[in-house]
Amino acid sequence: MNVLGLETSCDETAAAVVKDGKHVLSNVVASSLQEHAQHGGIIPEIASRRQLEFIIAVAEKALIKAKVKLKDIDAVAVTSQPGLIGSLLVGISFARGLSFAIQKPLVSVNHIEAHAYANFLEAPGAAANKKSGRQKPKLPAIALVVSGGHTNLYHVKAFDQFRLLGQTLDDAAGEAFDKVAKILDLGYPGGPAIDGLAKNGKNTNVRFKSTVLPDTYNFSFSGVKTAVLYHCRDHKLQKEFSPAKTAYSFQDSVVLALTQKSISACRKFNIETLLIGGGVAANSALRAKLNEASSQHNIHAHFPPLSLCTDNAAMIAGLGFHLINERRITCLI
Repeated sequence: MNVLGLETSCDETAAAVVKDGKHVLSNVVASSLQEHAQHGGIIPEIASRRQLEFIIAVAEKALIKAKVKLKDIDAVAVTSQPGLIGSLLVGISFARGLSFAIQKPLVSVNHIEAHAYANFLEAPGAAANKKSGRQKPKLPAIALVVSGGHTNLYHVKAFDQFRLLGQTLDDAAGEAFDKVAKILDLGYPGGPAIDGLAKNGKNTNVRFKSTVLPDTYNFSFSGVKTAVLYHCRDHKLQKEFSPAKTAYSFQDSVVLALTQKSISACRKFNIETLLIGGGVAANSALRAKLNEASSQHNIHAHFPPLSLCTDNAAMIAGLGFHLINERRITCLI
């Protein structure tokens, strides 16, 4: 089954063709990030306007790269939630019209759950890399989805059974990265900038702590972000102030909180599979810490390829395939 996926939840306009829920035949993404960067964050109106301009061309390019025609598409999958209202409307409206035109099923997909599913996708050329020994994910699993808008922890029994265990009570981890990057004058987006700077700032002198929230799987990153703000306010003009050390200590605090909750959930539910998804899944420190902690507890941690950590339509098409097979088709027409 060839599923055409469409993703317009934030600033990206994405389309992809995925075969049988795992083989990525194409994955096309057009971003308006540069326009948002000058404002220091996502401007919803700019995002939806660019998506209106891009979506037809992006969908056409996805078909061309996949070497298929519309008649070869068996279903359409589209992000329906969560996201920016105007952006979601662009994708859903286009998907409705396309599904009606080609008389194929249309399924709505949860964007956050799709990020966790990205771990099951096989990109072009993956067959040549099978000798790497990378173990395929197995369900049930604990899934940590961490991005600019969300920090959620799930118990996943099946592709259509996600149970929310915990979430951020204030700033998402990615949002905290962006805000701290702004404090340190690193520009937008902040995640890659802090990750790169922190590699040169390892230290034990500057320490920040994230709120623990004991006996829950919830997160809170507003406090650690504020601690960085106060630290910079009080020390930025001093000779010994180090942006790299500040970035390292902030990142270390966030990574530690994400790791502890994720491993704790795996042990609580006696689950050996940990899925990590979302833009922050590309963070090198998070990958290293979770891999280290997982190996200590005989847990298999899985990260998507870097190209599938950020918003993309391949994950929408892939999860959509399973929802269709579970007869969870949503009629949006």
